[in-house]
Amino acid sequence: MNRLTRRHAIKIGGAGMLGLTLPKLLRAERGAGSIKARAKSVIFLFQWGGPSQIDTFDMKPNAPNTVRSPYQAIDSSVPGVQVCEHLPEMTKRMDRVCLIRSMTHRMNNHAPAGYYAISGHEPPADDQRLRDSLDLYPAYGSVVDHLAPNTNGMPTSVAYPHVIRDGSIVPGQHASFLGKRHDPLFFLEDPNASDFKLPELSLPRNLSVDRLQRRRDVQQLIDRQARLLDFSADARGFDDYYQRAILMLTSDRVRKAFDISSEPDAVRERYGRTTYGQSCLLARRLVEAGVKFVTVYYSNSIGGRKIGEGGWDTHGFDNTRMYKIVDKYQLPMTDQTLPTLLDELDERGLLDETLVVWMGEFGRTPKINKNESRDHWPQCYTALLAGGGVKGGHVYGSSDSQAMYPDEHPVKPDDLAATLFYLMGIDPAAKIIDRHDRRLPIGGRTLYDVIA
Repeated sequence: MNRLTRRHAIKIGGAGMLGLTLPKLLRAERGAGSIKARAKSVIFLFQWGGPSQIDTFDMKPNAPNTVRSPYQAIDSSVPGVQVCEHLPEMTKRMDRVCLIRSMTHRMNNHAPAGYYAISGHEPPADDQRLRDSLDLYPAYGSVVDHLAPNTNGMPTSVAYPHVIRDGSIVPGQHASFLGKRHDPLFFLEDPNASDFKLPELSLPRNLSVDRLQRRRDVQQLIDRQARLLDFSADARGFDDYYQRAILMLTSDRVRKAFDISSEPDAVRERYGRTTYGQSCLLARRLVEAGVKFVTVYYSNSIGGRKIGEGGWDTHGFDNTRMYKIVDKYQLPMTDQTLPTLLDELDERGLLDETLVVWMGEFGRTPKINKNESRDHWPQCYTALLAGGGVKGGHVYGSSDSQAMYPDEHPVKPDDLAATLFYLMGIDPAAKIIDRHDRRLPIGGRTLYDVIA
């Protein structure tokens, strides 16, 4: 691998930085600085496919047989809060957790519900054919990068190791109308692979610093010519994207943060030698190094009736059995990785300043149907928050006796978005400007009752 000296990095990147033209979107109202940040970082663990609230964190042991989970509810470290028997390690950590048991919206299909969950904004329709568009909202991490970008040499936002889709790619995974310069640093490499590394963090063997300089000079010449033709904000964003890649190539801090091989074997085993387990370990390393927003996607697919792969959309307690325990997949994997992540953050003094969010795009029908299955249910489901300024051992909102509808304090994804931004010190009333010059809110109402 070729190493870049500081002098070369300045030589390569300086001209582009001096010639940087700011997009019109920077006229947006800035939301950082007026609110005390309780969370320096967020780890967003997105459980693609939709976990069942009534089989995980909102058990209803007194519900009828047609509703009640086949799994037992067991007591946790918080009096009155019960958790699924197949999450025994999580029961011991519930004193660090805030459960929101009244999440609700109207999107019954994976694609629009997924977009709503990862952007905090309701899609125009509950249409499974929803496609990515610059008219749709950006990812959480992109909003953070726009309003409160990192100044420590680390990426503001990182997302991995999947692109989520259900047929087509789900919108809300990138910066959308904010421009490419605010895209998360995204990669598909598997953190559990023995040869895991990011190609962005090393130069190809046949690419010298001088050759990189020549490529940069050619790019700048093209940029100058293109700007004479009113170069678009999207295209200008490539210059910023390229500049960020150059800076990453020169950063030992970035390279070390991604060097998961430096972790002791015992630590890696604690998380589990799976793609998801090692992704959670990498998330801890990234926030420890100063990344503000880390998104870990549980799987690239919803899962369907598959066993041992895919997301939480298992649709059955029969031979494909929802969260089948013997395969050590959904519930067992969660009960290994999530407690370990919370423990490690706590042990390293990071939990108080790192907000962990665990949630899917919706929940499951309380009533088990004739196929021994639970279907999609956005009307009421559960989100789990921990650290980062939220109350531990707390339950906000409640569902009715069958976990069918919110009984009190309904919470929309917009409200969760506002609360997330508020905890990061970003004013949830801030606006961002889309490509039609509309001033758009970044969130709904802040849930002050979940804040410690």
